[in-house]
Amino acid sequence: MDGTSAESTDPLLFEKARASQAGVRVVPSSLLRGLSVEGRWVDVDGTATFLLEGGRGPTIVLLHGGIPTGGVYWARMISRLENTRRVIVPDVPGQGISEPLANLDASTFADWLTELLRLTCREEPILIAHSLVASLAARFAIHGGHLIRGLVLTGVPALGRWRPPPAFAVAAIRSSLRPSSRNTERFARWAFHDLDRTRQTDREWFDAFLAYLRARGADPGVKRATRQLVRTATKRIPIDELRRIAVPTSLVWGRHDRMVTLRFAEAASAAIGWPLHVIDDGGHVPFVEQPDAFLDALAAVEKTLLRQPTHDPKEER
Repeated sequence: MDGTSAESTDPLLFEKARASQAGVRVVPSSLLRGLSVEGRWVDVDGTATFLLEGGRGPTIVLLHGGIPTGGVYWARMISRLENTRRVIVPDVPGQGISEPLANLDASTFADWLTELLRLTCREEPILIAHSLVASLAARFAIHGGHLIRGLVLTGVPALGRWRPPPAFAVAAIRSSLRPSSRNTERFARWAFHDLDRTRQTDREWFDAFLAYLRARGADPGVKRATRQLVRTATKRIPIDELRRIAVPTSLVWGRHDRMVTLRFAEAASAAIGWPLHVIDDGGHVPFVEQPDAFLDALAAVEKTLLRQPTHDPKEER
């Protein structure tokens, strides 16, 4: 696949999204190099939502964190999953090139995700969610767990009483106010355990990714949605609420995550009994830094989940 153009899908949805997203029309082809997934627009209760979709097998939905690029940073996992799983990777409203909501909070996110699953999933999927959006996914699972087969959470600030490290807060503010190459890289170094080493694995991809991060990070609608995510998704979810999640839930965490440290996952695992898979040499984005180790962790999760019988979730709606 050489690139994903919104113009190849529903033209009315594209025009709507273009009006709200300052004319961004294409996910850079260099970020999708070698992938067989296709991009399309979906009308999710009136919100033009862009997603990548492809592969065959049990369905996995990958939800990105609060990042202006949207779901494309899952590319290294998509390439490892698409031959044996059906993969759906949406841009959450107001991130990537999806249309923003007037207000992105736990309630509007749950409504959006419920409808997205209804429109795109023929069976109950495994939901894998990262960072700020994983906080919202956990809240969704408290009441909407019957719509998914399993939940995998990584780098979730709402599992504890989260406070940003001061230096990280400074880097985030600088990157938001002035998304220059230097400020964007300073922020990215907080997400990676070893950015330089990871960049060397595919310099062309990472250079294109950081450029796309700068471009989307400058968009006013994306900035607003990110602020809404930070305000909503960093609020601690009480342990008693997390215990109400009935769907099988696992944690996959980078050992060297400096944004949301491993102690958050260890505490939740000890209190609730959720399995915890720790990725060595990984930071806040272990699926980018150590995709093979992350895939092994998912295989361990799926080994149990995929023994369970499936049914069409549309039958319950």
